[in-house]
Amino acid sequence: MPAPTCSSENFKFDSLDDVETSTKYLGDASKANWVTQGKPIKHDGGLLMTMAPDTVGTLLSSAHYVWYGKISAKMKSSKGQGVVTAFILMSDVKDEVDFEFIGTDTQVVQSNYYWQGNLDYTKNKNLTASDTDTETHEYTIDWTPDEVKWSVDGEEMRKVERSKTWNDKLKIYEFPQTPARVQLSLWPAGLPSNGKGTVEWAGGEIDWNSSDMSNGYYSAWVGEIDIECYDPPDDATQKGKSSYVYADNKGTQKSIEITDDETELASMYATGENPDADPEKSKKKEGSKTDSADDSVNTEAATVPGESGGGARGSEGEDGPSGSASSSDGGADSDNSVGGGTDGGFSQGNNLGNSGSGGGDSTEFTGGSSKLAELAGTRAMQGSGFAVLVAVVALVAF
Repeated sequence: MPAPTCSSENFKFDSLDDVETSTKYLGDASKANWVTQGKPIKHDGGLLMTMAPDTVGTLLSSAHYVWYGKISAKMKSSKGQGVVTAFILMSDVKDEVDFEFIGTDTQVVQSNYYWQGNLDYTKNKNLTASDTDTETHEYTIDWTPDEVKWSVDGEEMRKVERSKTWNDKLKIYEFPQTPARVQLSLWPAGLPSNGKGTVEWAGGEIDWNSSDMSNGYYSAWVGEIDIECYDPPDDATQKGKSSYVYADNKGTQKSIEITDDETELASMYATGENPDADPEKSKKKEGSKTDSADDSVNTEAATVPGESGGGARGSEGEDGPSGSASSSDGGADSDNSVGGGTDGGFSQGNNLGNSGSGGGDSTEFTGGSSKLAELAGTRAMQGSGFAVLVAVVALVAF
């Protein structure tokens, strides 16, 4: 399924008019710039992401994708044991660039990046940021084909150069390089049902009776997001200007074509592989209330890889990432390795299992071209919402 191309704009969340729920959004980015799952609230001139007991929090995702650009968010994180706030870029093939805030240490923000969902936790690095829960800071990701830079309040804290990410075995740069959505989330990493390493990374099990909650929920505030789109790579194939399409199943920069292909699904029953599916329309067309829908159509609204309630991340099991988030390392850094930080953290967003991850010993997705259609096509417009990735916890309205 084609994805809407980048749109440079400054977004202020003084209302929720530009925010659509994932149960209604079908892919037309002219109707909404942001898609949400959870319970965002207008508050203090911005948007409050909330997380009440027995929910998996809130996820806010851009309708438009970014294929290189400068993205800044003015925000405050949440606070509390087991609580994680995130500001990330996430592509359909799980290229990822992160800012993450662990609720037990509000003097630090973690930075990380992944290529095709390959969870190399050694790439995590802590950056200095004061009182992230009470002070508004501007966090910036500056992403080009050659490097990624992380900045806090205009001060560059870290830089990763593409040239230093070469994997000689795979003969490929393990560098984020595919169109990504901007995502902000608040999610309960400290759920007991999550892997031991995840819970430890999040500072321990979440407390649903914590004094860090207000009005019955945890919250994180987003005041403004600025997106500056950069030009596509010089060698990009441009057949149009409105949508990004994967032309092969390798999931690299060279896979991307810019086209004018349609980005909207026909209904909540449609998928990336069957974008025109609409059993209700078929019934009306046939003039029958039964047995007239296409037998190939799944009449249960689908959930979508690519986004999850509250920015939930995949469960990595008992031996997953561990370590505290207490140490910090300020100042600019151009090393790809951890510098004084922790090895905690794990990949947020898409959780498609091993098939199609692209993070193994092959530069191709294990599911082949049909799996790529699932990965790069279904996005956040497929079906009733985002795939919930924190164990099997369902999003419960409050």
